[in-house]
Amino acid sequence: MTTGARPAAVVFILITVLLDVLSFGVIIPVLPVLVERFMSGDTARAAEIFGLMATAWAFMQFVCSPIQGALSDRFGRRPVVLLSNAGLGLDYVLMALAPDITWLFVGRVLSGMASSSFSTAGAYIADVTGAEQRAAAFGKMGVAFGLGFVLGPAVGGLLGAVDPRLPFWGAAATSLLNACYGYFVLPESLAPEHRRAFSWSRANPIGALVLLRSHRELFGLAIAEFLMSLAHVVLPSVTVLYLGYKFGWDSTAVGLTLAAVGISAMIVQGVLVGPVTRAYGEPRTVRTGLFCGALGFSIYALAPHGWVYCLGIPIMSFWGLAGPAMQSLMTRRVSHMEQGRLQGAIASLIGIAGLIGPSLFTQTFAYFINPAARWHFPGAPFVLASCLLLLAMTIAWRVTRFQD
Repeated sequence: MTTGARPAAVVFILITVLLDVLSFGVIIPVLPVLVERFMSGDTARAAEIFGLMATAWAFMQFVCSPIQGALSDRFGRRPVVLLSNAGLGLDYVLMALAPDITWLFVGRVLSGMASSSFSTAGAYIADVTGAEQRAAAFGKMGVAFGLGFVLGPAVGGLLGAVDPRLPFWGAAATSLLNACYGYFVLPESLAPEHRRAFSWSRANPIGALVLLRSHRELFGLAIAEFLMSLAHVVLPSVTVLYLGYKFGWDSTAVGLTLAAVGISAMIVQGVLVGPVTRAYGEPRTVRTGLFCGALGFSIYALAPHGWVYCLGIPIMSFWGLAGPAMQSLMTRRVSHMEQGRLQGAIASLIGIAGLIGPSLFTQTFAYFINPAARWHFPGAPFVLASCLLLLAMTIAWRVTRFQD
């Protein structure tokens, strides 16, 4: 349990999540530009290298998230979070100074390792909040996550217009300043008597996932979590392509639409998660959120006009109820000594979804817009995502139906 956690410490954890995502998002507009420069303007080769970087980053998240979670179970949350912040800041310094593509690639690998602190941040929140308030707290983490994705590319674009390397310096400064700030305000949340010995058999990704088999309900919720994470990958993978292909929208229209999606989701997670879970309970909140997500994806897929697509955005935003409530349910099924390991296992599930999802949805999109396809249906990836959420909803209902 908590050992003197202060409100400033919780705020720091939320800021840490925000800055981790912001640091990732701020380089999105400029990283491809730097890669292309290192490739002497060869766009095709640059695209291949950039794709390898994205895969390497996701893979390191998959490998290192459970390790950080297990380390936090052994040594406490505070040192792991602070070292992660400092390491991420130093890594962005390396990327800002990278003289060639090799060093830039190394920087992305190290970034994937250092930014794996989401698992420890989640464990910290589980430590310092009561079971009834946990879903709302995880909702605020979702807001911080979403805000980072909304602000990151915008800030990166502005800084990159001055110099393509400037966003890396900005990301480094924010991460290092946050580590210094956290040194003074972040108390330890895991009491020594609740810690457990570190073991590579539990800290490796496969060992971490074994934890999810320790409880029937936890295993079912983990499957639902994976399906939900996999469905989410459709948004960054094909949304831009889909909106341009079907409605002919330019980058401005697409950017405004994505901003509306992010803002709507943040309102739901930041304002509604707490009251809804208190009123209806976490199991019903999970099912409601998943159903709204499935319905929203269906509207996206079948929309004959752009304005109809936009009608799906507020419905889709209520999907944001499901994640925090799901995570809160999962934290109830492990001890204080395993919260870090649980968060690492959840992060590994998200990492697996991030590895296989882009190919799954882009290939589905490509198949159904191919002139040779027997059925021309560009909305197919969203239908697939909708089906995944309905399956997740069914599984979540089966393992929690006796808790209503």
